[in-house]
Amino acid sequence: MTAESGPVDQPLGHPSVLPDELAETLRYGPFHRALRDAIAHRGLSLARLRAHLEQEGVQVGQSTLSYWQRGLRHPEVPRALATVRALETVLRLPADSLVALVGHRPAARLPRPAFTELADAWVRTAPLLAEFEAVPASARANADLEVLSVHDTVLIGGQREQRSITTRLVVRALRAGPDRYLAVHQGDAGCVIENALVRPAEGCRQGRLRRQSATRGLAFELLFDRRLAEGEEHVFSFTVVDDTGGPTPGHHRTFREPCRGYLLQLAFHRRALPARCTKQFRVDPASTPVDVEELVCGLGGVVSAYFTDVGPGMAGIGVEWS
Repeated sequence: MTAESGPVDQPLGHPSVLPDELAETLRYGPFHRALRDAIAHRGLSLARLRAHLEQEGVQVGQSTLSYWQRGLRHPEVPRALATVRALETVLRLPADSLVALVGHRPAARLPRPAFTELADAWVRTAPLLAEFEAVPASARANADLEVLSVHDTVLIGGQREQRSITTRLVVRALRAGPDRYLAVHQGDAGCVIENALVRPAEGCRQGRLRRQSATRGLAFELLFDRRLAEGEEHVFSFTVVDDTGGPTPGHHRTFREPCRGYLLQLAFHRRALPARCTKQFRVDPASTPVDVEELVCGLGGVVSAYFTDVGPGMAGIGVEWS
């Protein structure tokens, strides 16, 4: 037996009384926020919403609805107008309330830089990535994966050095075909990147690997055991052992696209506890951190920071030593 939380379905076809917040969003947009708020007000899961749309004679993928409500994609006009009108019916919204927003997108984002361009600007490993044959193909392979969540656990040793980073990712294939993930690591000042090791764990195995001493950069492929189908979710994890650097300033991860959730944990050696740790987010490496929050080093010497709907930008924990 299955159960679903939320209001009981009511007959379709008659607009309901809308809360002020939803009415405001329907008036000013953007489309994805209005759709998300309307779905929440209606109390439907995406699976139930899709079933209601089918009853209206409209076929649309659940993944498409997910992308629309999160702003990762936008309904294409005029092809998607029938679907948007059906959404108004199912969600009991005023006629043309969503249709009007389809033609009023949020300010256009700059074109997403290619992976090599972003790496050159933020990680300075473009020459390293160029050593991979068919780098554009590798970039497209990463672009075919939506990162749903990331969990980084960083172990810090008795000399205040970063010893290892264990990463677990949940990704979803945006289209059929991706079979690998291209990762980049940059060691702390003073590290010998030639000594760094990659240890794949669940859901992947190591492919090609390249190093660059000048930037302390490491780029490597993590190969899945199969090509993912469109919409398929995949979990994999790996550890980078890089313990030759000096006292670590903390750990930050670069997000090229929005990610639902990022959990970062730093585990300190009991003889090397930090004087101060702060949760930080930057829109780029040169900018001043925003949303700075003091963190507490809890029992066992672990500091945690959780970011929701993070990116694009850099999220992490800054460490200060006494």
